Amino acid sequence: MRKPVIAGNWKLNNTTPQAAELGTLLKRGLSEVTEVDIVICPVFTSLSVMADILMESNIAIGAQNLYWEDSGAFTGEVSAPLLKEIGVEYVIIGHSERRQFFGETNQTVNKKIRAALNHGLTPIICVGEVLKERESNKTFEVIRTQCKESLAGFSADEMKGMIIAYEPVWAIGTGKTATPAQAQEVHHFIRELLTKMHNEEAAETLRIQYGGSVKPENIAELMAQPDIDGALVGGASLKADSFVSIVKNACLSRGAGPTRPAGRAGVRKKAIKIYAPLLRKTKAQIIRLGLKLKVPYELTWSCYKGGRRPCGACDSCLLRRRGFEEAGVADPLVKEAEK
Repeated sequence: MRKPVIAGNWKLNNTTPQAAELGTLLKRGLSEVTEVDIVICPVFTSLSVMADILMESNIAIGAQNLYWEDSGAFTGEVSAPLLKEIGVEYVIIGHSERRQFFGETNQTVNKKIRAALNHGLTPIICVGEVLKERESNKTFEVIRTQCKESLAGFSADEMKGMIIAYEPVWAIGTGKTATPAQAQEVHHFIRELLTKMHNEEAAETLRIQYGGSVKPENIAELMAQPDIDGALVGGASLKADSFVSIVKNACLSRGAGPTRPAGRAGVRKKAIKIYAPLLRKTKAQIIRLGLKLKVPYELTWSCYKGGRRPCGACDSCLLRRRGFEEAGVADPLVKEAEK
């Protein structure tokens, strides 16, 4: 049985402190979810920080694009080895916005997929029709061309390591959503096409996401369709409550709900456990200690100004302070810094 995968595409949104805050809230809200693979895709400048925050959590990091060469005179590009080095596991390739605004083609998508696979990244390959093509009854023709050209030259075994995201372009960011029946029809078409291109095993193993104004209110009905294996979520992934609800509702639609996270009392005990060690450790040691104790990131270290103690004034330290307040205990490091 295919394990659902829910990915949040943050697009060009969130500064690093904003990304850190959102990532921390998602880590806390989704900590007990095991029925669904969870991925978030921040901007390039936040990837390293987010990889640190979500290290050893159940949330993986994805990038929004990559270049097909490993290195060279390619100003402004980011390669697969650079992404892999900082902890990225997934990468979105061929998103409709890349096709529309940056000249992405099926041929460049093909080369980027090869680069991703060569370096152990899981590609999320986007396909989908615009409104004019749907109204002209060309949806299947467009999807067939995109799949055949983008996936040309890959073996059946390589296909198993990919994810395809069907995005009806007319539904992205518009508030419109393909009906579950419309989405299922295209997902089934893609799976049948992959069976013809390779074999049934590869087609049945590969996961196909739906992307297009996915919300907490419609995810369960979408996920109930037999060929929809998850979602590529845009705007709704920028709010913690919304994305957490999407993931949990996706779990429920497959017949199993997530376990309830540990209560505030448990967080309080874990926060107290790290009082003394925090005062004597470096930033890296503090982060590792927090991960070992499964303490929320804002209860370990959130300051980007460096040093052995938080400054107590930046946005990250305010997030940290709020975390300790919610745990019901005083933050010893901030208190020490204020002396």
